[in-house]
Amino acid sequence: MAARVLAEVAASITELKANPMKVASSAYGDPVAILNRNEPAFYCVPAEIYEKMMDRLEDLELLQLVKERQDEESVSVNLDDL
Repeated sequence: MAARVLAEVAASITELKANPMKVASSAYGDPVAILNRNEPAFYCVPAEIYEKMMDRLEDLELLQLVKERQDEESVSVNLDDL
């Protein structure tokens, strides 16, 4: 079964084991598809990109929460009462 490779750079697990930093740097900051028997096993992404991805996912989750709650009745609160 053919699988989509969602990265422009790919490397085998053997290459990754031999020199992980060389594989990671070979994509110049872009993700690297790590292949096992010519099928993507996982993707190696730089820490900066991973952090941005996590921030984006958190934003999407918060947006969904806002959409779910936008029709709820609001409650007035006085900060002095807290």
